[in-house]
Amino acid sequence: MRRILFVLPLLAAACATPREACISQASADLRTLNALIAETQGNIARGFKYETKQEVITTKAFCELKNQDGTVSTYPCDDVETIERREPVAIDLNAEQSKLNSMIQRQKGLESQVNAAIQQCVAVYPE
Repeated sequence: MRRILFVLPLLAAACATPREACISQASADLRTLNALIAETQGNIARGFKYETKQEVITTKAFCELKNQDGTVSTYPCDDVETIERREPVAIDLNAEQSKLNSMIQRQKGLESQVNAAIQQCVAVYPE
């Protein structure tokens, strides 16, 4: 599922006009910061955060191998599956609030930079 989510922005960028691509690139850091602010606000509201843990499960299985003569050989093998789990993790609410305040300050400064960059994109790539 992660691969699909990674490819979609690339496909969208491939179909974008030069103006849209310029604006998207200019505002990428602000979009990331906004997502982190929203996540931090959720963490503070809940009183904890979620971390994704990966668990590898190996089970014994039988695999098949097609031989050159067309026969199929069966042999024991391992079937490996990776599962992602979200686990709640305790947070320091004061540190989280401090981090949020810092990101909000950064957001204000970044918004003016992004607006200037967007205006430049509009000037360079008029519709």
